[in-house]
Amino acid sequence: MKHVAVVILNWNGRTMLERFLPSVMRYSLLDQGAEAGWQVPHEAEMELSSEVVVADNGSTDDSLAFLRDNYPSVRLIELDRNYGFAEGYNKALAQVEADYYVLLNSDVECTPHWIQPVVAMMEREENVAIAQPKLLMFDRKNTFEYAGGAGGFIDSFGYPFCRGRLFSTMETDHGQYEDECDIFWASGAAMFVKAKVFHELGGLDGDFFAHMEEIDFCWRAKNAGYEVRYTPRSMVFHVGGGTLPKSSPFKTRLNFRNNLAMLYKNLPDGRLQHVLRCRMVLDWVAALKFLLQGHWGEFNAVYNAHREFRDQRPQLREKRQALKQKTVAGVYQRLLLADYYLRCRKTFMSLGGNFSK
Repeated sequence: MKHVAVVILNWNGRTMLERFLPSVMRYSLLDQGAEAGWQVPHEAEMELSSEVVVADNGSTDDSLAFLRDNYPSVRLIELDRNYGFAEGYNKALAQVEADYYVLLNSDVECTPHWIQPVVAMMEREENVAIAQPKLLMFDRKNTFEYAGGAGGFIDSFGYPFCRGRLFSTMETDHGQYEDECDIFWASGAAMFVKAKVFHELGGLDGDFFAHMEEIDFCWRAKNAGYEVRYTPRSMVFHVGGGTLPKSSPFKTRLNFRNNLAMLYKNLPDGRLQHVLRCRMVLDWVAALKFLLQGHWGEFNAVYNAHREFRDQRPQLREKRQALKQKTVAGVYQRLLLADYYLRCRKTFMSLGGNFSK
């Protein structure tokens, strides 16, 4: 029997736990499915055990008291301070024994039989190490969600996007992404990963703190020969932006810095310097746009991101040397910025088949 651990990393998220943990408990404790009155699809009928774990990242609110009073069956892992998303999960999962980990955001509403179809697929497909369900918006349940949609990809210069979401344009779900398929990255909002692979790859890159760490992890997995998959047979609803506001200089700095670090670690030798030179230009164009809009904090965030990236180059060089880089499938071979803003391609399907094989 395979064991699944659904692990929620919490930081001052009592409100989110109170709102969304009931659906996690109802639909994730697999031995309670029949009692809860929902049926498992025939294809997902398999023997699984499961547990729900909340790893607390040094919260200063009353999250722990709320959990102890209302959810005594939930296993608590108490970390001594806020390690961020990446290192917080590394420290938590080092204490969890399971065959499968599900990294689940605290602002996700689960649905019946959301676990079994994903694990059944991963059991059937031995080389699939990471997977995600369909992610839709919590408040607009027919719309793909920003953080993952129907599976993530990147373009040749490192800009991430999803089936169902290009930059800030989210598509309505009308059944266009009902095919199970290989993707480039799975969303950290609801990411399934084989535990042995998680530890084999050294977990998430703790130096990222937050943002881009799941894309980096999936890229490292692909470089190691594993596959990443999306399945629409599982579905969850995500609020998004539950910890940081959507517009935040701190978030901007992490996104720009971590994206550069991810490219440096994972790109093949023949692409690395060209992409970094192009990104230098593109990032400063973005910084100039922030400046012209009066967003001084965002402008400084881009500057600090590049400064920190330069300072981290010695450590990143060591990480790169410890990894194997190769050309992997699922990279969009054009500049998405140009296609989106100049050619007005606003949906994933409008991009065509310009992906690496």
